[in-house]
Amino acid sequence: MPPGFIIMYLQPFEIDRQSSAADIVAKDYRTAVVFRKHGIGYCCGGKWPMEMTCELQGIDADILQQELEAAIRTIPVSNQLDFSNWSIDFLIDYIINIHHQYLRQSFPETMQILNDFIKEHIKKFSWLAELETKFGLLIEQLHPSMRREEEVLFPYIRQIAHAHKDKEPYAVLLIKTLRKPVEDTMFNGHETMTDIIKSIRTITNQYSIPSNVCTNHKVVMAKLKELDNDLMHHLYLEQSILFPKAMAIEKEVLSI
Repeated sequence: MPPGFIIMYLQPFEIDRQSSAADIVAKDYRTAVVFRKHGIGYCCGGKWPMEMTCELQGIDADILQQELEAAIRTIPVSNQLDFSNWSIDFLIDYIINIHHQYLRQSFPETMQILNDFIKEHIKKFSWLAELETKFGLLIEQLHPSMRREEEVLFPYIRQIAHAHKDKEPYAVLLIKTLRKPVEDTMFNGHETMTDIIKSIRTITNQYSIPSNVCTNHKVVMAKLKELDNDLMHHLYLEQSILFPKAMAIEKEVLSI
């Protein structure tokens, strides 16, 4: 990483109502979404103590603190989990309820934060125009892809897995009827999304944060990196585990 760059490290801390919104966000970028929800500025102007800000804006400080504490709660997932041995049903449920749900919630939040940052800093950072375009392309790819998976691809994979397990005679017909459109859906868009993410990494210099930049800049880079990490794991589970399992079942059924 080039000299003069920093990363927003996440360290455990307690929400102090005498701290300013700016100080709290500087400690954990994930609190930015909570402050935005309540209309509390956290960048250059967010210097008043949180408790005072709540009094001035008529916000329940207890509720705000609860939401902030929920936002900074980290739920780790062990890298020792053997995803490859999960059942197809459980793996699909995990992808939908963890990764798809995260993306549906995170994309609007990240887009809003990014748009606001771009409006204020486009003249200072010329690369923001390209970043905005690439992020828009990512959203255009991802939403239809998740919908196709949940409405077409995942139900098909569940069907052939159950038919194979129960030795149902209709399994061959099911595969011969749906295999081609599902195969197209299975790989359509994954390569494009990966290329877009790689472009965003290049544009942002791997989400590096220059020293002496505003809090908004730090939050944007941290949110983009968080989304990148989740999306790459999401695509890995599908491309390297779920889809090969489905194709192996197809091959076994068709060979009988």
